[in-house]
Amino acid sequence: MKRSIARGQSENYIKHLKGDLASDRTSCKSFLANAMRLQLHAAAYILYQQLRTQALQHSALSQAQPSTVIAKLFKIAVQVRQCKNKIVLHLPSACPVKHLLQTLTERLHLPARLRILNSS
Repeated sequence: MKRSIARGQSENYIKHLKGDLASDRTSCKSFLANAMRLQLHAAAYILYQQLRTQALQHSALSQAQPSTVIAKLFKIAVQVRQCKNKIVLHLPSACPVKHLLQTLTERLHLPARLRILNSS
């Protein structure tokens, strides 16, 4: 019974890598270009796993699929302002994940130069 569960979970991981992170797009004519693409996709998946298991612990996204994490955290309309010594992100006033982004910023120990603000 445990073998079938482990195999199914492994297949889910492969499905996420191929579908959510588009690792099956190897349309270049060069072998090296396609190999580089696969390495970048594998690195993206490792980053996703680390983000999910460490930085998103005890949050609504701790068990989320890559497509959900991408949609909720990275596809957000935000105004970026770069000053001399800092970068300021202005989120919409009705941003549903503002608190989660703030928590994630603190957990990742991003420097004080990056601040997430709420636009008025």
